[in-house]
Amino acid sequence: MRLIIFGPPGAGKGTQATRIAERYGIPAISTGDIFRANIRGETPLGLQVKEILASGGYVSDEITIAIVADRLAQEDCLPGFLLDGFPRTADQVAALDGILADRDSSLDAVLELTVDEDAVVARLLRRAEIEGRVDDTEEVIRERMAIYHRETAPLAAIYAERGLLVQVDGLGEIDEVSERIGAALDNRQH
Repeated sequence: MRLIIFGPPGAGKGTQATRIAERYGIPAISTGDIFRANIRGETPLGLQVKEILASGGYVSDEITIAIVADRLAQEDCLPGFLLDGFPRTADQVAALDGILADRDSSLDAVLELTVDEDAVVARLLRRAEIEGRVDDTEEVIRERMAIYHRETAPLAAIYAERGLLVQVDGLGEIDEVSERIGAALDNRQH
């Protein structure tokens, strides 16, 4: 399975990405994790990213695309992969199309975890309270949601047009959501 997962902050994307990867025996690839691993390993790319982030900058599409292309070329991605945090822009969608076309492969599905915004805001406020995250105010959380919807909605529309978008309700117990995702993806394979 070659998959992408989208979901707003607090939708449980990280938890579900791990479970999907285990279920299908594919790596879950998070661009954030790759950036952090390269920074820790002090690779040339890591040093470049560290410098950008230290100056308060944004890692460019060019660098992000190069990182993803490199990661997808690794052997463990041959049977498939799950991308989390990529693509985030229409240019990145086009770049991913090119990377996959070069390998004569294509996406199987783009999974979007949908959630009731008020329920997620309440969940994140509870988490902030438990973990002592004083910066996670309702205003900040709602702004992150707005950014997600603004940036991701156009990408979801692109994949919906291609018949790849699979929307799954992301609210409920972790196992319930995992079962919904499994059923939705199994239906795509038949």
